[in-house]
Amino acid sequence: MKRNLLLTALLAASVFTGAYAQEAVDQDMVNKIREEGLNHSQVMNTAFYLTDVSGPRLSGSPELRHAQEWAMGQLKTWGMSNVALEPWGKFGKGWDVQKNYAAITVPYYHAIIAIPKAWTPSTNGPIKTDVVLLKVDTVTDLDQYKGKLKGKIVIMDTKTTLAQGLKPDLTRYTDEELDKMAKAGPEQPRGPRPGNANNFIETRRRMMAMRTAVSTFLMDEGAALILSQARGTDGTVFTTNGASYAEDAKPVLPELETSGEDYLRIVRLLKGGISVQMEADIQTKFYTDDLQGYDVVAEIPGTDKKLKDQLVMLGGHFDSWHGGTGATDNAAGSAVMMEALRILKTIGFKPKRTIRLALWTSEEQGLFGSRNYVLNHFGDPKTMTLKPEQAKVSAYYNLDNGTGKIRGIYLQGNQAAGPIFQSWLAPFKDLGASTVTIGNTGGTDHLSFDAVGIPGFQFIQEPMDYNTRTHHSNQDTYDRLSADDLKQAATIIASFVYNTSQRTDMIPRKELPKPPPAAGN
Repeated sequence: MKRNLLLTALLAASVFTGAYAQEAVDQDMVNKIREEGLNHSQVMNTAFYLTDVSGPRLSGSPELRHAQEWAMGQLKTWGMSNVALEPWGKFGKGWDVQKNYAAITVPYYHAIIAIPKAWTPSTNGPIKTDVVLLKVDTVTDLDQYKGKLKGKIVIMDTKTTLAQGLKPDLTRYTDEELDKMAKAGPEQPRGPRPGNANNFIETRRRMMAMRTAVSTFLMDEGAALILSQARGTDGTVFTTNGASYAEDAKPVLPELETSGEDYLRIVRLLKGGISVQMEADIQTKFYTDDLQGYDVVAEIPGTDKKLKDQLVMLGGHFDSWHGGTGATDNAAGSAVMMEALRILKTIGFKPKRTIRLALWTSEEQGLFGSRNYVLNHFGDPKTMTLKPEQAKVSAYYNLDNGTGKIRGIYLQGNQAAGPIFQSWLAPFKDLGASTVTIGNTGGTDHLSFDAVGIPGFQFIQEPMDYNTRTHHSNQDTYDRLSADDLKQAATIIASFVYNTSQRTDMIPRKELPKPPPAAGN
């Protein structure tokens, strides 16, 4: 068995070795980083201030600004340079929840679990009224409800049931799963969508048209509040937005995303002919004084005359959704990146290249903070018109997949970086981090850098309960954070940043992406 495992390891390593020499590692520096990161960590204190103290950090909200101001103050206290709140462009309206109460009052009292959809308005003060069940399969089905919904709370019929089972939410990668990642070959370009793409597009178009028609009808009829069923079970509510954050967005009705258990209880009662009444008082607030978006940036300046103008960047997105306090998404990543910088500063490290931290905003709405930062500093991926600074970034490292410890790194297709990262991970094998995979991972801010040819990387993290319980949900709170895992992650990233800043050469680059074809081509 051991011989087979050794052979597997050698085969996996051969994917990246051969033409590329292994890197030397300064073990004394690694030991200093480990000592500070694992035994004197401040990462959980940082996470506490970003979550419990600051609250939800929805884009444009006062809570987000409060967290940004705290982070800047902390970074300055730690001795960072060039700490700033950098505008990246127009975002739109801020929004937060001032009050949220909803309960069944007939046939008995029961406070429900429900969260206002982001960027939806308030009720007109406290309301107490009947709940009306709508069964709508086609637009013409709406006619039967004309004149019956004014001032009412509306809920849609559904055939949904909640799955039962004892499968654990929290998981970690198995050795087999990591081995499969390590052995993966370069990903091939994706071909056409299987099946009939036109049918898929047409189905989606019909669904959107139906949703718009229902929303317009309910607004015209003067409904007071909409209940929608949230994704999630066991009291977990995965939150979304119910309206646009644009300055000129069309008005919508107040809408509560309701736990599956409460939603289905109400539907069953109404379908059984039992009257349901509710009371609710939803107060939300819009903020329009400043429509700009901002990122927090900070640096440890480089000291080498030839290399100090080059950059090593690290970051994670700072904004969150509003149902919880955004602990695993992404106070965890932001706290780890701040901690990595603190570790390097505390041990007295003076880098050759400048190290720059960036805490992005509006990632949840489309990577806006990082995309606009890249556009402002490095180049335009739509035209591949690049700025001089693009050539000066050695690498960008990102963390945004929850609280789980680092198990390795995705190469994002950059095969030449493989042996480098294998050497840098070697001192952390005892901490469970050794996997290097050629594969990609999407959906977060390193893609903004990769899009203009800057080496951008996301680390492989343990899944934990990120996708099953905390991601965008009311369960995303400080209590879901794993202190040991975050300490481990900050320590490894500090080491990666150290090595990148001191390396003779910059991190190898992939072939420059080609600009996308112009519209109509």
